Amino acid sequence: IAVAFLGNGQPQAANAASNMLLGDALGLLGGLLWGATTVAIRRTALSEAAPSKTLFYQMAIAALVLLVYAAATGNAGIRYTPAAMLSVAFQSVVVALSSYLAWFWLLRRYLASRLSILSFMTPLFGVSFGVLILDEPLDGAFVVGALMVLAGISLVSGAGLLREKLRRGKRA
Repeated sequence: IAVAFLGNGQPQAANAASNMLLGDALGLLGGLLWGATTVAIRRTALSEAAPSKTLFYQMAIAALVLLVYAAATGNAGIRYTPAAMLSVAFQSVVVALSSYLAWFWLLRRYLASRLSILSFMTPLFGVSFGVLILDEPLDGAFVVGALMVLAGISLVSGAGLLREKLRRGKRA
C-alpha cells in the first residue's frame, strides 16, 4: 500500500503536501476506527444480532454524533442541491445499506482475519474506480504497489487454501 501511494516522487507544493499528510492521517484514523468497529461487533452481543440491527445501531449513533458535531461547529445548515441529494442517496443506499449489510452478514459467518483481505483491497478499488469513472491519471508507482498488494494477498490466502487442500488429501 505504501508503494502504491508514494507516487512518482515529484516534489509537491508545501500546502499540497500538508493537505496530503492530513488526508493520509484521516485515512489511517478511518481504518483504525473501522477495525475497532469490527472488534466491537465480534466481541459483543452484536455478533449474534441481525446485520440490519447492527447497521441500524451504527447509523443511529453516527447520525447523533454528526448532528452534535454540526451544531458545535456552527455547520447545522443544509443546502439541498441536486448534487448533495444524489450524494446522500448514493451514500445511504449503496455505501451504508448495501455494503454494510453485506459486511455485517460476512462478519457473522466468517473470521474477521479472513475478511481482512477485503480491507486491504479497499484503497485499490477506490483508486481504480477514480481512474475508470473520474478519468484520474494512473501512476506507475500505484500499479507496482497494487500488484505487490495483490501478490501478498494471493500468497497469504493461497498458503491457507493450499494447507486445507493438503489436509483434505491426506484424509482421503
